[in-house]
Parts: sequence; structure tokens; C-alpha cells
Amino acid sequence: MRRYGKNPDEDDIRVRPNRKGSRPRTNIRPQHADAAEGMVLTVDRGRLTVLVDDREITAMKARELGRKSAVVGDRVAVVGDLSGAKDTLARIVRVEERRSVLRRTADDTDPYERVVVANADQLAVVTALADPEPRPRMIDRCLVAAYDAGLRPLLVLTKSDLAAAGPLLETYGALDLDYVVTSRDTLLTGGADAVRERLAGRVTAFVGHSGVGKTTLVNALVERQRTTGHVNAVTGRGRHTTTSALALPLPGDGPEGAAGWVIDTPGVRSFGLHHIDPSRVIHAFPDLEPGTVDCPRGCSHDEKDCALDAWVAAGHAEPARLDSLRRLLATRERREGD
Repeated sequence: MRRYGKNPDEDDIRVRPNRKGSRPRTNIRPQHADAAEGMVLTVDRGRLTVLVDDREITAMKARELGRKSAVVGDRVAVVGDLSGAKDTLARIVRVEERRSVLRRTADDTDPYERVVVANADQLAVVTALADPEPRPRMIDRCLVAAYDAGLRPLLVLTKSDLAAAGPLLETYGALDLDYVVTSRDTLLTGGADAVRERLAGRVTAFVGHSGVGKTTLVNALVERQRTTGHVNAVTGRGRHTTTSALALPLPGDGPEGAAGWVIDTPGVRSFGLHHIDPSRVIHAFPDLEPGTVDCPRGCSHDEKDCALDAWVAAGHAEPARLDSLRRLLATRERREGD
């Protein structure tokens, strides 16, 4: 058997051919320093609509991003055909660092975490005062997710022509939440201005269960119209008409060409909090949190020695708020015990 030294330079050395070509493999990826920056507006079956300057382009995720996905609100670096012409396709080569992430799970037993939106500043929790009836537990869950993500919560109450807003607002009075009350008639006559003022200069994600009038509200705020649905008279539930999240600009001028951004998300029937540590849930109840100072170490806030009972009895917070906290914690505890 013929052997060669360290530096064989003989012409008759046999080299095994590379079936995939002679190009050497490398782990070094291009930096794409000349990539354009854009904002993801919507995602549909692997195709992403990205706003680059004033053009909407269609793009797909580059293979080098691996399992990392881009969601609505992400700032991304894009290369390829950026003309926005029909049948053109660009490539997303980088997802920039996110300043905020709103997450949820399907329910409290589902370990799979879903990113709802990225880089939002505010979470507008939309709920109807009637038809369908308001769901305070759903509101509480959205508030927990908002505080956990570092978003400013905004409570938007719709259909005030069907029921008064006072009783529901009293439940959240101690939270000092910003809120706005609307009705279908006022939206048609310029009543959306009160909502628009609270969205100016911000990226706001809208969440709410189906049938609360979320898309009707969004249509009153922006120029691009989305399909609306109705509430089932038997079940009291709405029909999903928004099937994917979509970022829409508010009319007007701003630092990025819009007065603000609205992200309309699909209606949800549950807002799972599997990804949130139960010990952080109390942070969503700032009216109750000071009362935990005298709680025993490791207090679950749902036991005999919990200091919150005395705190509420002394009039520092509403009993309904403590009940809401404990209902939420009980849901989390059932998940852990399964």
C-alpha cells in the first residue's frame, strides 16, 4: 500500500470526487450588511408581508435562520427583490432583537408557547359589555400577559349602547387602568377619535374573544377594511373572521410614516398562561401586591395565613380583585397538579 508524507504533491494522487460539487463547506454565513430593514405586517403559510420603506413586499425566511421564526411586528433584514412587484419574492436573513414579546398558550396545560406579536408597546384588551357578556377572567389573563411582557394595558369596552360600563369598570377601578368606552353608533360618527388618541405614537396589539366588535373597531380606526362577523344567538359566541394577525398603520404622519400602528389579532376563546411563573401573577394586581409584604414565605396567596385577606378587609382593595387573583392562581395550580 502506497503511503504519502505530510506534503504529497504527486500528480497521481487520487481524490474522491464530491457528488455535490467541489465547493468547500463552511460555517461562515454572509453578514448581509447591505440588507434593507423592514417590519413584518402579516404571516400567511410561510409567506411574510414586509413593509420596506413605503413598499409592501412578499418574503420568505432564509434557511440559515433555522427554527427561529418571524412574527407580526418583528423588525427584519431583507435581501433580494425589494420592488414589491407581483410574483417577486425576497428573503428574510435576520430577525432583529425584540424589545417586547407578547406570548400565550392554548390553555394552562399546553407547554407550547405561541408568540402573538413582537415589539408592541401597548395591549388593548377589547371586551363587549353585552352580546356576548363580558368575561372578567379573560380580561385578567390578558392583563397578566401584558404586565409580564412589559406592555401598557388599555381596556376598550364596546357595545355600550347595550349595557352600562359602570359595573365592570368598578371591578378594575383600583388598578388605575386607562380605558375607553365605545358603541357602534359613536364609532360611525367619529367616536373612534377617543381610541385613536390613546394609540398615537404606539404599536398597539388588539386582543379579545370573538364577537366583541374588535375588527369593527379596527376598521373605524384605519383606512384598510377587514371582514366582520356576528354573534351566534344560541351560544353567545362570535365567529372567527380575523384568521391571522395584521399590522395596520393609523392615518397620519409619524416617525415611521404612520401616526401609530394597530395589530389586529384573531379572536381567542382562551388565553393560556402556561409560560408565566405563578409567582409573577401577583404583579398584574398592583392594588393587591403591597398587601403581600406580611405574607409567610412561599405564600400561594390562597391559603389560611395569607395576609391579603386582612389587606382587603381593611378596605385597601376590592374583594372582587382578590377573588379574581385566586381564581387565576387556582387555574395555574390545577395545571401543575395534573
